Amino acid sequence: MRKLLSLSLLLCLVSVLPAGAAEKIALTYVKAPLNVPSIVEKKLELFEKAFAPDGIDVVYPEITAGPAQTQAMAAGSIQFANCLGGTSALLAASAGVDLKIIAVYSRAPEAFVLLAKDPSVTSVADLKGKKVAGPKGTVLHQLLATALKEASMGADDVQFLSMGLPEGVAALLSGSVDAALAAGPAAYKAQEAGARVVVDGRGLVDATTVIAVAGPFLREHPDRVRRFLDVHRQALTFMKEEREQAFSLTAEETGLDVSAVEAMFPLYDFDPEIRPSDVEELKRTQDFLVENGLMEKTVDVDALVTRL
Repeated sequence: MRKLLSLSLLLCLVSVLPAGAAEKIALTYVKAPLNVPSIVEKKLELFEKAFAPDGIDVVYPEITAGPAQTQAMAAGSIQFANCLGGTSALLAASAGVDLKIIAVYSRAPEAFVLLAKDPSVTSVADLKGKKVAGPKGTVLHQLLATALKEASMGADDVQFLSMGLPEGVAALLSGSVDAALAAGPAAYKAQEAGARVVVDGRGLVDATTVIAVAGPFLREHPDRVRRFLDVHRQALTFMKEEREQAFSLTAEETGLDVSAVEAMFPLYDFDPEIRPSDVEELKRTQDFLVENGLMEKTVDVDALVTRL
């Protein structure tokens, strides 16, 4: 009787499972700092159109923090981290997450800045003993560390407070901290509110973000990964040929004025090809992580990169 009941229950469960459930590809959707390609891709449903013929659904979880993206990838809930900080990619690989960097998302040294409001702070040297807010273990943190080194200073010469971009900018504008690390719209709005750029990433960091894919997915579906990259390049072509519409979509999605998008856009290099200089920048980023005690086990950066 117990066997009959178990069989009956199994049949009931099978009867309610969806027949022919579609496959799914999940890629993160990150709008900030000014991710025009991602906005164009989502708004125009470029990935949906590319994968629909194979019955594949595309979903866009809004996971913006790098560590959360790589954790989701490790758990198998996302296949692509579409705009991932180089620091996050390296830290995840060091922790054993099986991922590959398949393209550069952007390089934007001028868009990543150290801001101050106090008129007496005109250089990095003026920050000695002062409070600096910013996100720990990120490209912006690397910018601060490199700028301090250039000024013959070290991490102990400032009081670094780990904060997200909005919180750090708010603390700067309220006078709670003396300087804040920011990028994209947060930096733009802070300057409109009276903050000034003390230093940006030029000559210090390339502020490289990457596109990463889950290693198992790449090995099982290399054709789909190539199709993903083809769609990404389509978005870049659209941005060149339909610039005004791309800016309009970005302004609508970010809440910025079109004029603000136009002003910030030239700060970004969205060329996806992985250059030798990009690999060297990732190696410098790994050195920063190790030197600051954020990374114990190094990775083979060259092996982490896959060119398709």
